[in-house]
Amino acid sequence: MPVYHLPELPYDYGDLEPAISGEIMELHHGAHHAAYVKGANTTLERIEQARADRDFSNLPGLERAMAFHLAGHILHSMFWTNLSPEGGGRPAGALAAAIDEHFGDFDSFQAEMNAAAASVQGAGWAALSWDPLGVRLVVTQIHDHHITVAPTTTPILVFDTWEHAFYLQYRNVKTDYIDRLWSLIDWSDVADRFEIAQRGTATSFLTPATGATE
Repeated sequence: MPVYHLPELPYDYGDLEPAISGEIMELHHGAHHAAYVKGANTTLERIEQARADRDFSNLPGLERAMAFHLAGHILHSMFWTNLSPEGGGRPAGALAAAIDEHFGDFDSFQAEMNAAAASVQGAGWAALSWDPLGVRLVVTQIHDHHITVAPTTTPILVFDTWEHAFYLQYRNVKTDYIDRLWSLIDWSDVADRFEIAQRGTATSFLTPATGATE
């Protein structure tokens, strides 16, 4: 049985129009995201076969493929719930206060997020993430689907800037697509993720494990 499954969207493909067309959503979710799910399951089967055969000669390539497909699956799953037909506006409560504290104000955060999304080289993502070590929010770039940020940070808001996310509708004007994404952000979803992320801790990376021997 497959380990990973394509999640159902909490809205119909056409519900995010006019910001994102139904055609793009159908291709993005039904084809691209589905391909990452299939790739993760297929790669996992190949890793399990390598274990059974005790043949790990291809393990480096399999591990890279697993990281690519699984990260693609996770990031897309978050992206879909970060968006809503009733989205837009600005955050409130603890999330709004944290954005003001760590970025100066919402406008400064939005400008930094826009710059990260527009300038990521090649295909990638921009992310608003919680850093438990610095106890702060940070904006990061994720190149391709590989997690190239600090391993302790937890993304809570992601912008997909791969060409398949916008090119059919916005052609090469990626900044127009990025600007329209803000009208779809479900800040309640981001706030829930922020609350959960803050419960994490990075202390285990800095101190010896309990019961460790010298």
